[in-house]
Amino acid sequence: MFEGLLQPTHLLIILAIALLVFGPKNLPQLGKGLGESIRGFKDAMNDGKDTADQKADRRS
Repeated sequence: MFEGLLQPTHLLIILAIALLVFGPKNLPQLGKGLGESIRGFKDAMNDGKDTADQKADRRS
């Protein structure tokens, strides 16, 4: 159903549209913000996993 959804051509078109909408000055800031938010999400997921593992260790 979603076969070939994100081909390189599609990604280039999305990047070109983003460049037109946000401008070349704002794109690096948007990329940095997106990267930080993904990193924060991963850290929160790992913290939750560690907390769950600690609770499981206490029960056993």
